[in-house]
Amino acid sequence: MATRIFQFLIIFILWLLLTWSLAPQEVIVGVALALLLSIMLYDVFLQGSEKLVQPARYFWFLLYLPVFFYYVVRANLDVAYRVLHPEMPIRPGIVKVRTSLKSDMAKTFLANSITLTPGTLTVDIIGDHLYIHWINIVTEDPQEETEVIVKRFEVFLRRIFE
Repeated sequence: MATRIFQFLIIFILWLLLTWSLAPQEVIVGVALALLLSIMLYDVFLQGSEKLVQPARYFWFLLYLPVFFYYVVRANLDVAYRVLHPEMPIRPGIVKVRTSLKSDMAKTFLANSITLTPGTLTVDIIGDHLYIHWINIVTEDPQEETEVIVKRFEVFLRRIFE
């Protein structure tokens, strides 16, 4: 019950932020919408959403952002150099890497982080394995592939989502 109340409050606050109005009709529609969504989407809504109020998670998220942007910029430069320099090796393929993250939200965030990094694209998630299309496979060892692609993000995402 506490989870539904928390979900209701999150949806209602989001509604207020989106409408940016405390007019009675906006508040009434917001309450009705938040109530309806929290009832209908209970199983779909974030499980463990009460973790969202823990300040340490926001701290780790703020630490994660510069690391993520660093790897995005680095990958952009690498892909641009490969496009502009025809002799640079391109050895595309799909690699299977393992993640130690357990929650669906953490895995989804990891998959999106990998996909937003140019040169890599998350194709599928099955259990603890992610299938990644990689522009230049540098090793055939799954452990090394995991280190290169996944570990740099996992350290932060574990502290944020689990």
